[in-house]
Amino acid sequence: MKTIFVTGGNGFLGRNLIRALIAAGYGVRALARSEASARAVEQLGAQAVRGDVLDAAALTQGMQGCDGLIHAAADTQHGVGDAAQERVNVEGTRTVFRAARAAGVQRAVQISTEAVLADGRPIVMADESRPMPAQFAGGYSRTKALAERAALAEAGDGFVVCAIRPRFIWGRDDTSGLPQLVDAARSGRLKWIDGGTYLTSTAHVANVAAGAIAALERGQTGQVYFITDGAPIQFRQFITAVLATRGVVAPAGSMPRWLVQAAIEVGTWLQSVSGGRIKPPLSKQEYATMAHEVTVSDARARKELGYAPVVTIEQGLAEMQPGGAWAAGGA
Repeated sequence: MKTIFVTGGNGFLGRNLIRALIAAGYGVRALARSEASARAVEQLGAQAVRGDVLDAAALTQGMQGCDGLIHAAADTQHGVGDAAQERVNVEGTRTVFRAARAAGVQRAVQISTEAVLADGRPIVMADESRPMPAQFAGGYSRTKALAERAALAEAGDGFVVCAIRPRFIWGRDDTSGLPQLVDAARSGRLKWIDGGTYLTSTAHVANVAAGAIAALERGQTGQVYFITDGAPIQFRQFITAVLATRGVVAPAGSMPRWLVQAAIEVGTWLQSVSGGRIKPPLSKQEYATMAHEVTVSDARARKELGYAPVVTIEQGLAEMQPGGAWAAGGA
């Protein structure tokens, strides 16, 4: 049985990666920063390895005898980027992949994001040939772009490295983005921008896990692959359906785009001059990823990896209902 090393194993995606890998017959070792995280990944069936993404010695030792690596750990905050985010996303990624090389790992997958293309403008059915922008929308986009490059740069000498770029990860046991969305809707802070009728690509967490495993098994070194649920869906329709699974009625209010953009510019300036005490209603990073169309094509993943979604949007929404069963094929 092959053994795969997973970082970020106690996170939303990491938990589902562990479930999917074990279901596919792999042994799993998962990096854990604390005793609580170690217990959580062990309950999922993985062997916990204590350490963090900047601990080269722990990583190299923990990966001894592993056949593959999936690097899912990241600082995903969408506010103003800072040195801490840079350390985790860039230096952490470089440290993880260099440790994998040193340990003799043969294949590795970087969990990237479509946000590496975000510059504040819409992204319309982009494929992997679209270049990264000269200026990124925010710290998350910039550091994840640098992380992707750092990971791919470690390929060579029998070490196969590729990356997947899921767009808008969602699903049943989301303990980060979903609670924030529900809170924003309940508090009245959630508003549609220009009606919210633009399109978005999405990627159910089970589909991301399936895409990661496909990339681990069949990905071509140096390549990147978008992972989605398939055809794009209207942003407002999707968010309304997700909120409904939590018994929350989506807001009716809408704001004109020009007003939101103006508020972001003023708020960003005030944040700068106030030393961070005043924050804009929406960061430039959040605007870039959620306030207009962001759609991508997963045709390369389907062709080169044999990827196909294992959960439809309808199945994913059904499993999120109170008492809903895990979707067929779900991680």
